[in-house]
Formats: sequence, structure tokens, C-alpha cells
Amino acid sequence: MPVRALRIALMWAGAALLSVGALSPAHAEDKPVYRCPGNLYTDALTAREARDKGCKTLDGAPITVIQSPPRASSGAARPAPPGASQGERVGSDDQKARDSDARRILEAELRKEEDALAALRKEFNDGQPERRGDERNYQKYLDRVNDMKAAITRKEADVAALRRELGKFGANR
Repeated sequence: MPVRALRIALMWAGAALLSVGALSPAHAEDKPVYRCPGNLYTDALTAREARDKGCKTLDGAPITVIQSPPRASSGAARPAPPGASQGERVGSDDQKARDSDARRILEAELRKEEDALAALRKEFNDGQPERRGDERNYQKYLDRVNDMKAAITRKEADVAALRRELGKFGANR
């Protein structure tokens, strides 16, 4: 038995003994309850054994036992999302309609991202964008150029991701 499980078992046994002891005060006076290192509670030790192990008696000290909520087993089925019933399948016509809608949305999003990428590239002007009036400091200009490079890289990644998603539907662009 692992040490942790043994400790927990001894703690529960100690708590059970304490509750029994609380019900019969005569019994509680006969056997003291000891708290040993590692949060082990027991009344099964003699005074000498307890002293040798470094245990302390619990004279009137309250013991609080907090029960943890039961764990859900990993094999338990998860509840279905609201609006979906268990085991319900989508018809092939419904699935085709959903796929068509998803493809249409992705194509529109791809067109929007490609237009934004084209605008960024035009403004970037092959690494030589026009300087603005507030960029008298050359470092401000360089910072803006670097920000534009990063924005173009992000847009290119977005476009590539949208194309991959469209590729799952069999649409080639």
C-alpha cells in the first residue's frame, strides 16, 4: 500500500476513533489520541511508543476532517452539449449544407485577408515605405517598418491557415 494511501487510511481511522471517543467519554479518557509526524493520528500506541516516535497527545485539541469531493472517473462519458441529443447523427444533406456554409465563410474570410495583405504590401513598398511627418526621428521610421514586416508576416500566416482549412474541403485556391 503506498505511503500516501496508508496515511489517509490512518487519518480516517483516527478521525473515526475520535468520533467514537466523543460518543463515549469514558473510553476517551482511557486511551489518548496521538498526532504523529506526517499528520498521522492514532490511539493504538502506548505512551512510550508515542514518545519514541515523536508523537504528541491531543488533549482537547479540535480535529477538523475535510472530505474532498469524489473524483469523476476518467472513463465517464461527458454530457452532450445543449441542443444535441445522445447518439443523434446529422443527415448527409444537412452535413453537406454545413460544409458548404463553412466553405463559403472561409472563402470570404480568405478574400478579406488577401486584400488586407495586398494593402500592407503596397504600403510597405518593398521595404521602403514613405516617411510620415511625425517620423523626423529615423528610429521611429525604422520601428514602423519593422512593425509593418511583422504585420505582413502575420497576415501571410493567416492566409496560409485559411488555405489549409479550405484544403480540407477540397477547394483549391
